Amino acid sequence: MYATQALTDLVPLAAELDKNKVTPGVLGFLVFAALAVGVWLLMKSMNRHMGRVDFVEAPDPDAVAADAAAAGAGTAKQK
Repeated sequence: MYATQALTDLVPLAAELDKNKVTPGVLGFLVFAALAVGVWLLMKSMNRHMGRVDFVEAPDPDAVAADAAAAGAGTAKQK
């Protein structure tokens, strides 16, 4: 079925509705539901991929140098 054929089938249905009442209708609900399902699937996929990540942070070189200097100064005072 082509999109133009679907639209021509839906136009007579829209004419039957009350023109003073504006609602999203079935099409709005279907679009919202499709978006919700898509977001749910993306979140599920993201959680699965984040679970596979094995991240170990490298130590900061400045912090390591400061710790080594503090440890060296502490041992020099003890002697």
